[in-house]
Amino acid sequence: MTPSKAPKILRTLVFIVTGGIALFALYIYIALNWSYSTGERAGFLQKVSNKGWICKTWEGELSLVAMPGAAPEKFLFTVRDEAVAQKVSAAAGKRVTLNYEQHKGLPTTCFGDTDYFVVGVTEIE
Repeated sequence: MTPSKAPKILRTLVFIVTGGIALFALYIYIALNWSYSTGERAGFLQKVSNKGWICKTWEGELSLVAMPGAAPEKFLFTVRDEAVAQKVSAAAGKRVTLNYEQHKGLPTTCFGDTDYFVVGVTEIE
């Protein structure tokens, strides 16, 4: 390799690596801010926990009871916002309605164990 080609190859390599990092960051931003679906689920809030080794996330479980005597279905969810996590935690054991957004295509579980991210909670009296 001649001395004049070395800086050009280095610049190209830096450009490719920087471009790859920028594209990955853009993908993460879009995946976290664009929701695939939104909705509500109602049921009894069974469990809320802050878990993870490195990336701590709030994970929860809502028991959906369709009919008396039927086996309850579980709705697993993640809470990203700390203020919403405190409201959800305070409502543990109560009947609630959870407002959620579904985000598909997240590259790691560092953002949460599920695709369903709770954005609001309302207690049902």
